[in-house]
Amino acid sequence: MESHREAVTSLDVAREAGVSQSAVSRAFTPGASIAADKRERIIAAAEKLGYRPNPLARSLMRGRSNIVGVGVGDLANPFFVQTLQLLSDALDGAGLRLMLFPARGGSRPEPTIHEILHYRLDALVMLSVSPSSALTEQCRRAQVPVIHYNRTTTAHDASSVVGDNGTGARAIAAHLLAGGHHRIAFMAGTPETSTNAAREAGFAGYLAEHGAPAPIRECGHYAVDASMAAMRRLLLRTERPDAVFCANDTMALAAISVARHEFGLDVGREISIAGYDDVPMAAWPAFSLTSFSQPASRMVAETLRLILALRSDPDDHQTVIAEGTLVVRGSTRPVGR
Repeated sequence: MESHREAVTSLDVAREAGVSQSAVSRAFTPGASIAADKRERIIAAAEKLGYRPNPLARSLMRGRSNIVGVGVGDLANPFFVQTLQLLSDALDGAGLRLMLFPARGGSRPEPTIHEILHYRLDALVMLSVSPSSALTEQCRRAQVPVIHYNRTTTAHDASSVVGDNGTGARAIAAHLLAGGHHRIAFMAGTPETSTNAAREAGFAGYLAEHGAPAPIRECGHYAVDASMAAMRRLLLRTERPDAVFCANDTMALAAISVARHEFGLDVGREISIAGYDDVPMAAWPAFSLTSFSQPASRMVAETLRLILALRSDPDDHQTVIAEGTLVVRGSTRPVGR
């Protein structure tokens, strides 16, 4: 039976190299003052013994873990997969590490948050998740700043980075009205989220301001199956809509599939369908989805800026709104027809 091997410590390296333990620490600290020959002797001893410095322990000695927690609830949405990749790269470039954990949001407690906070996170990013009140309170007590991504918050001790949801929804409403549509529907996501509320208010508000009827409403809960069911209900109406704005692209792509393959409709001619986010699949010829583009790169850059600012000043909370653009493709009727 193989015996358990004790971990090699910096004290072991110091003894092997014939130096002090503090010299070993300086040898593995970038920019620290230490003679070149001594550093070489320490590195050789460390390699011989198989010693690896513990970056977490070293960073905690300086009062920071260099770890950013990221709570995610919906990786079925390509927009958040794209965001997570961008955020991972941005944090890595800043010398920070990402710790991912599942987050459900709402009033339910997060089962892993007790363990996560033991790492003394430099910041916690909630990726389109509304944190529970228990999580918010635990983070406040642990002095971990919270940044809401793609969600707004009324909390005075949290920051947020969001797209310009109201403006984007109004741009889509204007585009559909300019295309000559009269029976317009809105497919909501999760009704209680700030993102959905802003998009719905902006869309319905623009229609009302321009004398159009209130949109027919269905709810797809930001999920493929629920969105397909919602689209079927819309298309089975006696007077079905001639245009549908879905509160995100996941729902819009599901709606196109139902309209085209179950009802035989010519999307972009017999019915217009628009989404929100402009995920990579939206540009695929099979979908050619008109969508309002959220600037994920800028939103991630602003998130990183906030993280770095909060590390210096934990009270420097901000709300950032990133402007997007309407991307018109073949899933909606051309303007003027």
